[in-house]
Amino acid sequence: MSAGARVLVLGGGVGGLEAAAALGRRQNISLTLVDRSPVHYWKPALHEFAAGTMQHQGNCIPFKDTAAKFGFTFVQGSPVAVNRENKTISLDTGATLPYDYLVVALGSRANDFGIPGIVDHCMFIDSLNDADALFATFREAVQKARAAGEKLSVGIVGGGATGVQLIAELCKSIDDARGLGPAVRKSLLNAVLIETGPRILPAFPEAVSTAATQQLEKLGISVRTEAMVVGADETGFSLKSGEHIPASLRVWAAGVRASDATNLLEGLERGRSGQLGVTTTLQTTQDPAVFAIGDCARIDAAPIAPTAQAARQEGQYLGRALPEIIAGRAPAPFAYNDRGAVVALGDYNGWGMLDAKRSFGGGLLSGLAARLIHEGLYRQHLAGILGLAPTACSTVREHLSPVKPDLGA
Repeated sequence: MSAGARVLVLGGGVGGLEAAAALGRRQNISLTLVDRSPVHYWKPALHEFAAGTMQHQGNCIPFKDTAAKFGFTFVQGSPVAVNRENKTISLDTGATLPYDYLVVALGSRANDFGIPGIVDHCMFIDSLNDADALFATFREAVQKARAAGEKLSVGIVGGGATGVQLIAELCKSIDDARGLGPAVRKSLLNAVLIETGPRILPAFPEAVSTAATQQLEKLGISVRTEAMVVGADETGFSLKSGEHIPASLRVWAAGVRASDATNLLEGLERGRSGQLGVTTTLQTTQDPAVFAIGDCARIDAAPIAPTAQAARQEGQYLGRALPEIIAGRAPAPFAYNDRGAVVALGDYNGWGMLDAKRSFGGGLLSGLAARLIHEGLYRQHLAGILGLAPTACSTVREHLSPVKPDLGA
């Protein structure tokens, strides 16, 4: 690796890896990427890992491989201290890493809002480890319920894309598992989706929310809106109304806040949900040597929803802008290109949103189109990291031999 400005990227999610891949081969940059996981994964697919409908093989990319390909150094670990005066980062491994420019791409987590019992009695899907743990718990719960001849009660809080897609994917997991199927699901699963607001998928047009609710109810899922959770225990969720919703498996998928690790960056402006305030060049407002991208950043002049699409564009932008800044030139400001949004309910249905007013999907063919676009966004990112040929091969392989979730039936 050539010597030059020392760029340290914290977080190897979509935005962090896009930035590292773009900057790693630059002659005047020495780049190090830090992540607690040894592999990169597509966070919008965590609900599929959690349901066992997506395998690690071919979908989790070792950072050591991408580091070798794109010319950067990978260090596994988590930050425990940031010294902006000395420009160093301390890791939980005991290592201390210097930097000239710091890129914070630490992502986000669900927001428990301090509600009693959520942290102690609910599962989350904020990381690959979380998703793997949820699948293991779901698998065991399915086996126990079937052995006892009982219903499996599942409660998911959060009617955004994560919660909606997860509850549909758990249905798909049972439908596709060897020895199970739709008939078993209907007699086994007692699932409820809980949303505080008046409708699920609030970022989509109301017609999509209505259609998605109908699809979930068709699958036997109870959709509860305007239901505020005020507590959780080992038996289920307590609502503000006084009602108790039983759930032996409880998942919290509500709210978004920046990763707790951003708290290490003391003295920087941050928003209500912990995001670091940045300018239109993605530099933090109070330290031009520190950049923030993705879910842990907020562009004060033009806030953007925390999505993988935004993180990817911001990472690619830094690949162009940071060399300009290092050279003492002012780069063009970041301009977000909103390409819409897609939500896929397993293989059952899907919808896309082109802009605030136009949407598509619903029904067999349109739903299939939405699901293919949803997958295409992931494959596009994968192709930029692995290359077109490996991505095409893995895509064909997965479609020819779909995953059969192992639920121990």
